[in-house]
Formats: sequence, structure tokens, C-alpha cells
Amino acid sequence: MNGGLNIFKLVSEASLPVQLVMLLLLVFSFLSWVIIIRKYSQLKTAHDNAETFEDRFWSGADLAALFREVGNRDGQHGIENVFEAGFREFARQRQRRVTDSNRLMEGAERAMRVAGTREIGKLEQNLEFLANVGSISPYVGLFGTVWGIMGAFQGLGEMKDVTISVVAPHISEALIATAMGLFAAIPAVWAYNRYANKVERIASRYEVFQEEFSSVLQRQIHSDETV
Repeated sequence: MNGGLNIFKLVSEASLPVQLVMLLLLVFSFLSWVIIIRKYSQLKTAHDNAETFEDRFWSGADLAALFREVGNRDGQHGIENVFEAGFREFARQRQRRVTDSNRLMEGAERAMRVAGTREIGKLEQNLEFLANVGSISPYVGLFGTVWGIMGAFQGLGEMKDVTISVVAPHISEALIATAMGLFAAIPAVWAYNRYANKVERIASRYEVFQEEFSSVLQRQIHSDETV
């Protein structure tokens, strides 16, 4: 349509540095969306896995049987790994005839902390990239805009008669870089804040499970001692 905004024309007619800036922002945006989609699936899986496993754990299942069930399952992750690491260390200490309850619990709790930290690290992976894209993309776009406006005014300075109809296309070419910077930054910032909050909640859930599982193991130690 005549007089309409033709983004592709503005991009094609922009200077090479501005085009490179827009290409960089387009790459940022593409990578951000790849991470956003994958991270959504990963966090949903971690949440659903925690729900399912905790229901199974608190259903009164035998811990040794549950440990074998988790160990024989392919692709276990998340809270299952926390449980498996803690119970494996606990069983290993018992096989070594360790009778000190404090040593038994310290080993199991340490193994669970390490496993929990490792699992949270997986969930946090690539979140830093989203934060960086959200923070620097507007400035990268602004750089393209400033460069484009400088080039536009340099060209306009050589003209004798300058009107708004002459200036407007050049300014539009420059401002599109800022628009693309915001296009890349806004979803990245939103996703980072949302996913970081979810990771924090999952981490708290793992910590609560570690405390509860430690209590279960302590009760088992005390019951064995009274037998």
C-alpha cells in the first residue's frame, strides 16, 4: 500500500553497519526463542516429575524398592536423582557397617545436596543468556539507530531543500534498529524473570524434600537401633 510502512524496504535500504546490527539482533532473538521453548519444556518436566515422584514417595512405598525402581528407569532426573544419590550413599554407609548415625546422615545429606545443586544447575543453564540478551539488545539497537541517524544527517546535509518527506524515510531506517532491539529484549527479559522464579521454587522444593527425606532416614536409623 502506498505510504505504508515497508519494513523489508527499510532494512534493505539501511546502511551496512545498521544491517549488521539488525542481523545480530535477529540472531539474538532466534536463540532466545529456542532457549525459551526448550526451557519451558524442561521446567515443566521437572515440575511434573517432582509431583509424580513425591506422590509415589509418600504413598508408603518401601524405600529400597523405590530406589531400585528409580535406578532401573532410563532418563531419571530432577528430584529422583536427589533421592537416588541420598539413598545410595546411605545404603553404602550401612554396608560398610557404619554405626554412627551422625556419619550416616552427613553422608546422605551431602550426597543429596550435591545432586540437588547439579540438577538446579541444569535448570539454570542458558538463563544467563536470556538475561544478557534482555539487557544489551536495547543498547545494540540504539547503537544501530545512532549510526543510522548520523549517516542520514550526513547525507541530508548535502541537500539544498530538506523537507519532512525527505527526512522521514532516513529516520525510519535508523529507528527500526531500536525496534528490533526491543523485539529481542522484551521476550528475553520476560522469560528470564518467569523461569528464574520457577527455578527458585523448584530449588526450594528440592531442599524441602531433602529435609523430609533426611527425617525419614533418621527414623529408620532409630527404628533399627531399637530392634
